[in-house]
Amino acid sequence: MQLDLGRNHFELFGLRERFELDVADLAARYRDLQRRFHPDKFAGASDQEQRLALAVTAQINEAYQTLKDPLRRGRYLLGLRGVDTDDETDTRMDPAFLVEQMEIREGLDEARAAPDAAARLAALRRDLQERLDGRIAALATLFNQDSDDARRKARDILRETQFLKKLALQLDED
Repeated sequence: MQLDLGRNHFELFGLRERFELDVADLAARYRDLQRRFHPDKFAGASDQEQRLALAVTAQINEAYQTLKDPLRRGRYLLGLRGVDTDDETDTRMDPAFLVEQMEIREGLDEARAAPDAAARLAALRRDLQERLDGRIAALATLFNQDSDDARRKARDILRETQFLKKLALQLDED
C-alpha cells in the first residue's frame, strides 16, 4: 500500500491547490482512491496493514468531504496559506452584511406568516441561493488573486457565506 499520509488534501487527489475545481473529476478521483485503498481489499493482510488501510480510507473520506464543499474547501485553502479561520475568536462582521442578514431574517419571518407562505418562502430560497452563488463566485476571484489582502477578504466572505448557508438550512426546514 503506497500513499503518503502527510500529503494535503489536494495532493492526495493529485489536484492543484486552488479554489475552483471540477467536482465530477474530484468524485472520479475519490472513487479511484477508494477502490485502491478500501479496507476490504486488505482483509487477508496483517493487522498493521488493515489499520493502515482504515487510516488511509478515513483520510481519503475527510479530504473528499472537505474539497467537494466550497465553504470547507475555502477554509482549508486559507488554512494552508496560514490564515486563521477560527470564527470563535473573531466576531467582527461587516455592518452592511449584518443589515443584510437582519433583512433576510425579517423576510423569513414575514414569509412564514404570510397567507401565501409557500410561494414567498420559495422566492426567499431563490434569493438566498443567488446570494450564496455570488459569494462563491467572489471567493473564486479572490483565491485567484493570491495576495494577503485577497485572503483577508476571502476569509470575511467565507464567514458571511457560512451565515447565509445557516439561514438557507433554516429556510429548508420550512
